[in-house]
Amino acid sequence: MIILLFFLTLFVHVEANCKTGCGLAFASYYVWQGSNLTYISTIFNKRIPEILVYNRHVSNPDEIYTGTRINVPFSCDCLNGDFLGHTFGYVTQLGDTYGKIASNAYANLTTEDWVRRANVYDDTVIPDHVIINVTVNCSCGDRRVSNDYGLFSTYPIRPGERLSVVAAEANVSAELIRRYNPGVDFTAGSGLNIFVPAKGISSRVIAGISIAGVAGAFLLGFFIYAGVYRRRNVAEASLDLNIQHGRGISKKNSETTALFSSPDLTGITVDKSVEFSYEELAKATDDFSIANKIGQGGFGSVYLAELRGEKAAIKKMDMQASKQFLAELKVLTHVHHLNLVRLIGYCVEGSLFLVYEFIENGNLSQHLRKRDRDPLPWSARVQIALDSARGLEYIHEHTVPVYIHRDIKSANILIDNNFRAKVADFGLTKLTEFGNTSMQTRLVGTFGYMPPEYAQYGDVSPKVDVYAFGVVLYELISAREAVVKTNEEVTESTGLVALFEGVLNQPDPREDLRKLVDPRLGNDYSFDAICKMARLAQSCTLENPHLRPSMRTLVVALMTLSSSTEDSDVGSLHDNKALISLVSGR
Repeated sequence: MIILLFFLTLFVHVEANCKTGCGLAFASYYVWQGSNLTYISTIFNKRIPEILVYNRHVSNPDEIYTGTRINVPFSCDCLNGDFLGHTFGYVTQLGDTYGKIASNAYANLTTEDWVRRANVYDDTVIPDHVIINVTVNCSCGDRRVSNDYGLFSTYPIRPGERLSVVAAEANVSAELIRRYNPGVDFTAGSGLNIFVPAKGISSRVIAGISIAGVAGAFLLGFFIYAGVYRRRNVAEASLDLNIQHGRGISKKNSETTALFSSPDLTGITVDKSVEFSYEELAKATDDFSIANKIGQGGFGSVYLAELRGEKAAIKKMDMQASKQFLAELKVLTHVHHLNLVRLIGYCVEGSLFLVYEFIENGNLSQHLRKRDRDPLPWSARVQIALDSARGLEYIHEHTVPVYIHRDIKSANILIDNNFRAKVADFGLTKLTEFGNTSMQTRLVGTFGYMPPEYAQYGDVSPKVDVYAFGVVLYELISAREAVVKTNEEVTESTGLVALFEGVLNQPDPREDLRKLVDPRLGNDYSFDAICKMARLAQSCTLENPHLRPSMRTLVVALMTLSSSTEDSDVGSLHDNKALISLVSGR
């Protein structure tokens, strides 16, 4: 709350006690020597094509000129119900200071003081390769000023820029800008962060993309999406009804199978999936014998089979699990990624069956905790974390619609023979509503992996998966369960998150942090890398979902950790002051 009060005094024109934000705002990013679109894309967690839509003046994406401005779109969120802004996750680099991050990396879109107060590290030693919070203020307009403007740019004034110049750029009056920024002393010159109506940006910066055009494209996209989504819902409801009544399904073809509940009903299309007969699945599993059973989940049993020359895993589900069956069928026929388990086909005769590629090496939970498995080397654990993050990033940011897994845990991360990871079990996956990344829903998932906002209020956003992924990172470090027994005799337990928090929040947590490291690792790991992963996990499991990093930010951080060639001498790390700062936050 102290941080929020500071922020409110820092930006005097912020709306107090906001209820909602708005879907689109711009950060007017001043291009400095050495920055490029790849860098800007990384620190704002936005794909380059998304940025280029609002920057038609950029003729060559590989060449942007120093001294120009780039409009970076982002969602303007109501943070904690107190102010409008958006929190970006920034992966620190060697030599970073809060001043450099605010003025250089984010081109004065925030301030040194605000970055400092939103993070735990001391100014003098900010560890490299940790995720810190960078909040950019924004505006959704003010009806008391005008109803004509709803899209705003957060605009840092540069030395020599006069209000008249900014107003001319935006194609609005200087007086209008003053009214949208009450209390701002424009005679102070540079160092100000103001809100500028984006109406006039289209003429010079967006070059033809008018606000009406953006709104029109948005509405057109909405109606197209809504039409397609509505047809899919009707079709899937037909399939669901068909499943509940145990009706037959139409014949397959090689690439695309149309599912029909009857000749009078329109079915859904299942791309690149094969419809198997019950007889074929029963033969491949020796009539689903116990000898071929390789797993048991909340919604069915899993059997090993060999189908058409390929090993497969068949999940057999009861008819009552039709919602979970449809969820997995819908997701895995629309998303295809190296780090997501591949759906081969399905069957709906008698029971519900999903046929997946067989992942030979079991799941992460087994590798971490079963004594008949060799201990996973630290390098393999980092790679598994990176693979899992890439799979989640794909469903969070690269699919339409966006999907939220809702049951990320070590048991749902499968490991192949090359010790590469694939995210599995999409039975609880939920797609986000159009234009909304947060919703309420009934509570599902696994205890120990649920974030507070979901467990208490049923609020769902991609940050639900981020929290659970943070728990998995703690598991990779410690090999402990998500819920840890603290007293065997009286069956007391605590969450793995609370266990690590209690250690990481100590003034000097080195000794106790070492005690949490999986003893099966021996001395074959870098304590520096352990500390970095622990800090990543801590950022994922923050109580405020807005302050958790995106999966894209985590992918960047884990790529750096994975590619690190540090071969630290564990014995010498005890005296490494930089490392002390890294794990202590000082």
